Amino acid sequence: AADSFNYKSFFSTVGLSSKTPDQIKKVFGILDQDKSGFIEEEELQLFLKNFSSSARVLTAAETKAFLAAGDTDGDGKIGVE
Repeated sequence: AADSFNYKSFFSTVGLSSKTPDQIKKVFGILDQDKSGFIEEEELQLFLKNFSSSARVLTAAETKAFLAAGDTDGDGKIGVE
């Protein structure tokens, strides 16, 4: 359902904290569709579709919350670090 995505629950469910740096970089590479070295808002909005083609796109509110959580330097995108 719209606005039901919770990135914290998702990462907990997939066990992100137990992944190795190499595994995280592989996932990052999948999400970084344009291979710019960053995950931008447009790529993040399609986040769930990377896991299932029948999944929905994230809403604007979900995308903004997700981006804010990962954007440690405030440049509007998420770097692999």
